Amino acid sequence: MTLIDGKKTALEIREELKKEIDSLKIAGRKLPGLVTILVGDDPASGMYVRSKNKACAEIGIFSKIEKLDENTSQADLLKLIESYNKNENIHGILVQLPLPKHIDEDRIIQNINPLKDVDGFHPISVGNMVIGNKTLYPCTPYGIIELLRRYKIDTKGKHAVVVGRSNIVGKPIANMMLQKKDGANSIVTVCHSAAGDLSVYTKTADILIAAIGRANFIKGDMVKNGVVVIDVGINRVEDPSVSKGYKVVGDVDFDEVSKKASYITPVPGGVGPMTIAMLLKNNFEAYKRIEKID
Repeated sequence: MTLIDGKKTALEIREELKKEIDSLKIAGRKLPGLVTILVGDDPASGMYVRSKNKACAEIGIFSKIEKLDENTSQADLLKLIESYNKNENIHGILVQLPLPKHIDEDRIIQNINPLKDVDGFHPISVGNMVIGNKTLYPCTPYGIIELLRRYKIDTKGKHAVVVGRSNIVGKPIANMMLQKKDGANSIVTVCHSAAGDLSVYTKTADILIAAIGRANFIKGDMVKNGVVVIDVGINRVEDPSVSKGYKVVGDVDFDEVSKKASYITPVPGGVGPMTIAMLLKNNFEAYKRIEKID
Protein backbone atom coordinates (compact mmCIF):
# COMPACT_ATOMS: atom_id res chain seq x y z
CA MET A 1 0.00 0.00 0.00
CA THR A 2 1.28 3.46 -0.95
CA LEU A 3 0.27 6.43 1.17
CA ILE A 4 -0.65 9.43 -0.99
CA ASP A 5 1.03 12.34 0.78
CA GLY A 6 -1.05 15.42 0.05
CA LYS A 7 0.97 17.61 2.35
CA LYS A 8 4.22 16.84 0.53
CA THR A 9 2.60 17.26 -2.90
CA ALA A 10 1.02 20.57 -1.89
CA LEU A 11 4.41 21.88 -0.77
CA GLU A 12 5.89 20.85 -4.13
CA ILE A 13 3.17 22.80 -5.96
CA ARG A 14 3.70 25.84 -3.77
CA GLU A 15 7.43 25.73 -4.45
CA GLU A 16 6.83 25.52 -8.20
CA LEU A 17 4.53 28.54 -8.05
CA LYS A 18 6.98 30.47 -5.88
CA LYS A 19 9.74 29.99 -8.47
CA GLU A 20 7.48 31.36 -11.22
CA ILE A 21 6.45 34.33 -9.10
CA ASP A 22 10.06 35.02 -8.12
CA SER A 23 10.89 35.21 -11.83
CA LEU A 24 8.14 37.82 -12.24
CA LYS A 25 9.70 39.87 -9.42
CA ILE A 26 13.11 39.72 -11.11
CA ALA A 27 11.54 40.86 -14.38
CA GLY A 28 9.78 43.74 -12.62
CA ARG A 29 6.33 42.48 -13.55
CA LYS A 30 3.08 43.07 -11.72
CA LEU A 31 2.46 40.28 -9.22
CA PRO A 32 -0.69 38.16 -8.84
CA GLY A 33 -3.29 39.53 -6.44
CA LEU A 34 -6.05 37.83 -4.43
CA VAL A 35 -8.81 39.28 -2.28
CA THR A 36 -10.70 37.12 0.20
CA ILE A 37 -14.02 38.46 1.49
CA LEU A 38 -15.19 37.23 4.88
CA VAL A 39 -18.67 38.14 6.12
CA GLY A 40 -19.30 37.54 9.82
CA ASP A 41 -17.32 35.91 12.63
CA ASP A 42 -17.56 32.17 11.96
CA PRO A 43 -14.40 30.73 13.62
CA ALA A 44 -13.82 28.02 11.01
CA SER A 45 -14.20 30.48 8.13
CA GLY A 46 -11.83 32.89 9.83
CA MET A 47 -9.23 30.13 10.22
CA TYR A 48 -9.54 29.13 6.55
CA VAL A 49 -9.16 32.73 5.40
CA ARG A 50 -6.05 33.27 7.52
CA SER A 51 -4.55 30.03 6.16
CA LYS A 52 -5.14 31.19 2.58
CA ASN A 53 -3.67 34.61 3.29
CA LYS A 54 -0.56 33.05 4.88
CA ALA A 55 -0.10 30.67 1.94
CA CYS A 56 -0.26 33.60 -0.50
CA ALA A 57 2.37 35.52 1.44
CA GLU A 58 4.71 32.51 1.47
CA ILE A 59 4.84 32.26 -2.34
CA GLY A 60 4.66 35.97 -3.22
CA ILE A 61 1.00 36.50 -4.14
CA PHE A 62 -0.33 39.86 -2.96
CA SER A 63 -3.34 39.07 -0.79
CA LYS A 64 -5.93 41.14 1.01
CA ILE A 65 -8.69 40.21 3.44
CA GLU A 66 -11.94 42.18 3.44
CA LYS A 67 -13.67 41.44 6.75
CA LEU A 68 -17.31 42.53 6.82
CA ASP A 69 -19.86 42.65 9.61
CA GLU A 70 -22.38 39.80 9.93
CA ASN A 71 -25.19 42.27 9.11
CA THR A 72 -23.62 43.56 5.89
CA SER A 73 -26.33 43.88 3.25
CA GLN A 74 -26.31 41.87 0.05
CA ALA A 75 -26.25 45.13 -1.93
CA ASP A 76 -23.10 46.32 -0.14
CA LEU A 77 -21.39 42.97 -0.68
CA LEU A 78 -22.25 43.09 -4.39
CA LYS A 79 -20.80 46.62 -4.64
CA LEU A 80 -17.57 45.44 -3.02
CA ILE A 81 -17.31 42.50 -5.42
CA GLU A 82 -17.87 44.81 -8.39
CA SER A 83 -15.08 47.09 -7.18
CA TYR A 84 -12.68 44.13 -7.21
CA ASN A 85 -13.99 42.93 -10.57
CA LYS A 86 -12.65 46.26 -11.90
CA ASN A 87 -9.45 46.33 -9.81
CA GLU A 88 -6.50 45.69 -12.13
CA ASN A 89 -4.25 44.59 -9.26
CA ILE A 90 -6.61 41.81 -8.14
CA HIS A 91 -6.71 38.64 -10.25
CA GLY A 92 -8.67 36.40 -7.92
CA ILE A 93 -11.82 37.02 -5.85
CA LEU A 94 -12.82 34.53 -3.19
CA VAL A 95 -15.96 34.98 -1.10
CA GLN A 96 -15.66 32.67 1.91
CA LEU A 97 -18.69 30.41 2.31
CA PRO A 98 -21.05 29.93 4.04
CA LEU A 99 -22.56 33.42 4.01
CA PRO A 100 -25.15 34.73 6.48
CA LYS A 101 -28.69 33.52 5.72
CA HIS A 102 -29.93 36.90 4.47
CA ILE A 103 -27.44 36.79 1.57
CA ASP A 104 -28.10 34.73 -1.58
CA GLU A 105 -24.89 32.72 -2.16
CA ASP A 106 -25.79 31.94 -5.79
CA ARG A 107 -26.31 35.62 -6.56
CA ILE A 108 -22.96 36.49 -5.01
CA ILE A 109 -21.08 33.78 -6.91
CA GLN A 110 -22.71 34.80 -10.20
CA ASN A 111 -21.51 38.40 -9.76
CA ILE A 112 -17.84 37.48 -9.52
CA ASN A 113 -16.00 38.03 -12.81
CA PRO A 114 -15.52 34.46 -14.16
CA LEU A 115 -11.92 35.35 -15.05
CA LYS A 116 -11.32 35.96 -11.32
CA ASP A 117 -13.39 33.03 -10.04
CA VAL A 118 -10.58 31.21 -8.22
CA ASP A 119 -13.04 28.98 -6.33
CA GLY A 120 -14.31 27.62 -9.67
CA PHE A 121 -17.96 27.98 -8.59
CA HIS A 122 -19.29 30.45 -11.20
CA PRO A 123 -21.79 28.86 -13.64
CA ILE A 124 -19.49 29.80 -16.54
CA SER A 125 -16.55 28.04 -14.85
CA VAL A 126 -18.72 25.00 -14.15
CA GLY A 127 -20.05 24.93 -17.72
CA ASN A 128 -16.56 25.08 -19.18
CA MET A 129 -15.47 22.26 -16.85
CA VAL A 130 -18.37 20.04 -17.93
CA ILE A 131 -17.76 20.49 -21.67
CA GLY A 132 -14.01 20.07 -21.26
CA ASN A 133 -12.80 23.61 -21.90
CA LYS A 134 -9.89 25.08 -19.97
CA THR A 135 -11.18 26.95 -16.94
CA LEU A 136 -10.65 27.60 -13.23
CA TYR A 137 -11.60 24.36 -11.49
CA PRO A 138 -13.09 23.84 -8.01
CA CYS A 139 -10.06 23.52 -5.77
CA THR A 140 -10.69 20.24 -3.94
CA PRO A 141 -11.55 18.19 -7.07
CA TYR A 142 -8.64 19.86 -8.87
CA GLY A 143 -6.39 18.71 -6.03
CA ILE A 144 -7.65 15.13 -6.37
CA ILE A 145 -6.85 15.09 -10.09
CA GLU A 146 -3.40 16.50 -9.38
CA LEU A 147 -2.69 13.80 -6.78
CA LEU A 148 -3.68 11.07 -9.23
CA ARG A 149 -1.43 12.56 -11.90
CA ARG A 150 1.60 13.09 -9.69
CA TYR A 151 1.40 9.60 -8.25
CA LYS A 152 1.09 8.27 -11.82
CA ILE A 153 -2.07 6.33 -10.98
CA ASP A 154 -3.63 4.84 -14.09
CA THR A 155 -7.14 6.27 -14.51
CA LYS A 156 -7.85 5.56 -18.19
CA GLY A 157 -10.79 3.18 -18.48
CA LYS A 158 -10.81 2.55 -14.74
CA HIS A 159 -14.05 2.51 -12.78
CA ALA A 160 -14.13 5.59 -10.55
CA VAL A 161 -16.90 5.53 -7.94
CA VAL A 162 -17.73 8.85 -6.32
CA VAL A 163 -19.65 8.66 -3.04
CA GLY A 164 -21.38 12.02 -2.62
CA ARG A 165 -22.98 14.54 -4.97
CA SER A 166 -22.20 17.97 -3.53
CA ASN A 167 -21.59 20.94 -5.83
CA ILE A 168 -18.21 21.47 -4.17
CA VAL A 169 -16.73 17.96 -4.54
CA GLY A 170 -18.98 15.12 -5.74
CA LYS A 171 -20.45 16.57 -8.93
CA PRO A 172 -17.30 18.35 -10.14
CA ILE A 173 -14.92 15.44 -9.51
CA ALA A 174 -17.30 13.11 -11.36
CA ASN A 175 -17.26 15.47 -14.35
CA MET A 176 -13.50 15.92 -14.21
CA MET A 177 -12.88 12.17 -14.06
CA LEU A 178 -15.02 11.76 -17.20
CA GLN A 179 -12.91 14.09 -19.31
CA LYS A 180 -10.68 12.61 -22.00
CA LYS A 181 -7.57 14.00 -20.33
CA ASP A 182 -4.47 12.95 -18.41
CA GLY A 183 -5.40 11.90 -14.89
CA ALA A 184 -8.99 11.17 -15.90
CA ASN A 185 -10.74 9.37 -18.83
CA SER A 186 -12.45 7.04 -16.37
CA ILE A 187 -15.77 5.20 -16.28
CA VAL A 188 -17.64 7.09 -13.56
CA THR A 189 -20.43 6.12 -11.17
CA VAL A 190 -21.88 8.62 -8.70
CA CYS A 191 -23.69 7.11 -5.73
CA HIS A 192 -25.33 8.75 -2.75
CA SER A 193 -27.87 8.38 0.06
CA ALA A 194 -30.67 7.29 -2.30
CA ALA A 195 -28.85 4.00 -2.93
CA GLY A 196 -30.22 1.08 -0.95
CA ASP A 197 -26.80 -0.53 -0.48
CA LEU A 198 -23.80 1.61 -1.35
CA SER A 199 -21.45 -1.36 -1.12
CA VAL A 200 -22.95 -2.73 -4.35
CA TYR A 201 -21.20 0.15 -6.09
CA THR A 202 -18.14 0.69 -3.91
CA LYS A 203 -17.05 -2.95 -4.28
CA THR A 204 -16.71 -2.42 -8.04
CA ALA A 205 -14.48 0.66 -7.75
CA ASP A 206 -10.94 0.73 -9.10
CA ILE A 207 -10.77 4.28 -7.76
CA LEU A 208 -13.01 5.23 -4.83
CA ILE A 209 -13.56 8.90 -3.97
CA ALA A 210 -15.41 9.33 -0.67
CA ALA A 211 -16.98 12.74 -0.02
CA ILE A 212 -20.08 12.27 2.12
CA GLY A 213 -19.12 13.77 5.48
CA ARG A 214 -19.73 10.64 7.57
CA ALA A 215 -16.90 9.51 9.81
CA ASN A 216 -15.36 6.12 8.99
CA PHE A 217 -18.34 5.21 6.79
CA ILE A 218 -16.44 3.21 4.15
CA LYS A 219 -15.41 -0.11 5.73
CA GLY A 220 -12.99 -2.78 4.57
CA ASP A 221 -15.76 -5.09 3.36
CA MET A 222 -17.05 -2.32 1.05
CA VAL A 223 -13.98 -2.27 -1.23
CA LYS A 224 -12.04 -4.73 -3.35
CA ASN A 225 -8.35 -5.55 -3.13
CA GLY A 226 -6.07 -3.11 -4.93
CA VAL A 227 -8.51 -0.16 -4.86
CA VAL A 228 -7.19 3.41 -5.00
CA VAL A 229 -8.89 5.39 -2.22
CA ILE A 230 -9.24 9.17 -2.11
CA ASP A 231 -10.78 10.27 1.20
CA VAL A 232 -12.17 13.79 1.09
CA GLY A 233 -13.94 13.64 4.46
CA ILE A 234 -12.94 15.78 7.43
CA ASN A 235 -14.91 14.74 10.51
CA ARG A 236 -14.39 15.37 14.21
CA VAL A 237 -15.03 12.41 16.50
CA GLU A 238 -14.77 12.37 20.25
CA ASP A 239 -11.54 10.94 21.65
CA PRO A 240 -10.97 11.40 25.38
CA SER A 241 -7.46 9.94 25.05
CA VAL A 242 -6.15 13.17 23.45
CA SER A 243 -5.88 16.56 25.14
CA LYS A 244 -8.27 18.39 22.79
CA GLY A 245 -10.94 15.73 23.30
CA TYR A 246 -11.41 14.84 19.66
CA LYS A 247 -9.59 13.58 16.60
CA VAL A 248 -10.05 14.26 12.89
CA VAL A 249 -10.94 11.30 10.68
CA GLY A 250 -12.10 10.83 7.11
CA ASP A 251 -15.12 9.18 5.52
CA VAL A 252 -13.04 6.01 5.14
CA ASP A 253 -12.14 3.65 7.97
CA PHE A 254 -8.41 3.94 7.36
CA ASP A 255 -7.34 1.00 9.53
CA GLU A 256 -9.61 -1.43 7.69
CA VAL A 257 -9.47 -0.09 4.13
CA SER A 258 -5.71 0.54 4.02
CA LYS A 259 -5.17 -3.23 4.33
CA LYS A 260 -6.84 -3.73 0.93
CA ALA A 261 -5.91 -0.52 -0.89
CA SER A 262 -3.05 -0.08 -3.34
CA TYR A 263 -3.03 3.69 -2.72
CA ILE A 264 -4.85 5.70 -0.05
CA THR A 265 -4.95 9.28 1.22
CA PRO A 266 -4.70 9.84 4.98
CA VAL A 267 -6.86 12.23 6.99
CA PRO A 268 -5.46 14.65 7.87
CA GLY A 269 -2.61 15.20 5.40
CA GLY A 270 -4.23 13.91 2.21
CA VAL A 271 -6.67 15.93 0.13
CA GLY A 272 -6.94 18.82 2.62
CA PRO A 273 -3.56 20.49 1.98
CA MET A 274 -4.14 20.23 -1.77
CA THR A 275 -7.19 22.48 -1.66
CA ILE A 276 -5.22 25.61 -0.74
CA ALA A 277 -2.39 24.65 -3.11
CA MET A 278 -4.85 24.48 -6.02
CA LEU A 279 -6.40 27.79 -4.98
CA LEU A 280 -2.94 29.32 -5.35
CA LYS A 281 -2.54 27.60 -8.71
CA ASN A 282 -5.94 28.90 -9.85
CA ASN A 283 -4.96 32.42 -8.81
CA PHE A 284 -1.76 32.19 -10.80
CA GLU A 285 -3.65 30.84 -13.84
CA ALA A 286 -6.16 33.70 -13.55
CA TYR A 287 -3.28 36.16 -13.35
CA LYS A 288 -1.67 34.78 -16.51
CA ARG A 289 -4.92 34.99 -18.46
CA ILE A 290 -5.79 38.48 -17.33
CA GLU A 291 -2.25 39.79 -17.88
CA LYS A 292 -1.97 37.81 -21.15
CA ILE A 293 1.15 35.90 -20.09
CA ASP A 294 1.83 32.60 -21.90
